[in-house]
Amino acid sequence: MQTVLSGFLKLALASLLAGSLLSIFGITPRSVMDFLGVTAEELHNGMVSAFAWAAPRMVMGAVVILPIWLVAYILMPPRG
Repeated sequence: MQTVLSGFLKLALASLLAGSLLSIFGITPRSVMDFLGVTAEELHNGMVSAFAWAAPRMVMGAVVILPIWLVAYILMPPRG
């Protein structure tokens, strides 16, 4: 649990540092979107479409993978 929290803390600090560095150079999310020629609505629609494509495939994969993992976990010899 501690390693997960440590990883999230490192990720948050790296994101803060990167965001601060970009703001020093005057780079904003709006300027990046303008440069790419994308509107906020198009970005949102793309994210929704990506999720609509990925979600059923993730569920189908979980239907196969989770039972295999559960059987392997149950049959694994005890540690220690």
